[in-house]
Amino acid sequence: MNAAADGFRMPPEWAPQEAVWLSWPVADPRHWGGAKRDLIRAKFAEIAAAISRHEAVRINAPAADHAAIAAACQRAGAVPGRVELFDHPHNDVWCRDHGPIFVKHRETGEVALTDWDFNAWGGKFPPWDLDDAIPGRIAAALGMRVFKGGMILEGGAIELNGAGQLLTTEAVLLNPNRNPQLGRPEIEQSLREGLGVTEILWLERGIEGDDTDGHIDDLARFTDQRTILACVEKDPSSPNRRVLAGNLARLKSFHGPGGRPFEVVEIPLPEACEVPGWRLPVLPASYVNFLILNGGVLVPTFRQPKNDDRALGIIRELFPGREITGIDCLDLVEEGGTIHCISQQQPAAG
Repeated sequence: MNAAADGFRMPPEWAPQEAVWLSWPVADPRHWGGAKRDLIRAKFAEIAAAISRHEAVRINAPAADHAAIAAACQRAGAVPGRVELFDHPHNDVWCRDHGPIFVKHRETGEVALTDWDFNAWGGKFPPWDLDDAIPGRIAAALGMRVFKGGMILEGGAIELNGAGQLLTTEAVLLNPNRNPQLGRPEIEQSLREGLGVTEILWLERGIEGDDTDGHIDDLARFTDQRTILACVEKDPSSPNRRVLAGNLARLKSFHGPGGRPFEVVEIPLPEACEVPGWRLPVLPASYVNFLILNGGVLVPTFRQPKNDDRALGIIRELFPGREITGIDCLDLVEEGGTIHCISQQQPAAG
């Protein structure tokens, strides 16, 4: 039986959470080499500490690294007792994509997990065998029920509003590098069965420099059932301007719960973030790659004071009652993602 048929659905991110999962940076020369590796680990500790002020943070990492990780989180000011370490080796840091997607029973409140296949964004960054095993390891550690997704799916490719609607992009889920044997109808059916949604809303594609081919969590996010925060590009010379304008037009044509149009709030991208000589000529920096927590929201910033302050202000208005915390993510985005990409929320049971 699939998750939806058994009464489960994926809650929206703003629903109560038990914990947030991270996968700690591994000793891999592919990622943030040399001196920058220590800087990135310190950044992960900063993010873990920020999460711990709202809820537990659970970290995938080899057991040999646990003492150093605990010490780093302590130095960063993590709340004692809220950092939990699991002996889960992995290949890469993007827990949003290789981690489990949690679902919750509509009546009993039981939390289970869905385990989808993972192939490192269309086979781009081998190996990924340890990453693909993370959902199973977490299920075993927590003693949770597991539902198999039956296709390749990354968590950053989907965005839900808790009212049965799911946002995604054609450039990712219809890309032949993911599920070439499946067409749009089959993919939509798998999403309905695995996540308990009823309607799939498709945008076209994503921003420049995105290794994922265009994940939704860099483009548009639900802030409640009826409101979508959407990226726009004001620079007429940017290659992102036309793409985001097209996505915005689609968002404004969609209808939310009750058949009424969504309220679409625009948020400009930061100015182009570039690292001379780096493999990504333009980094996929986006303010909507935020993480919603119990009572808080962590928002990526990019050392652009005016743009960062404007983005924090927009997000603060959309999340009244939650503490909005900016996290400098300019170094983190060099590898293609920021706060939402490295994290995966686990909903609270009950």
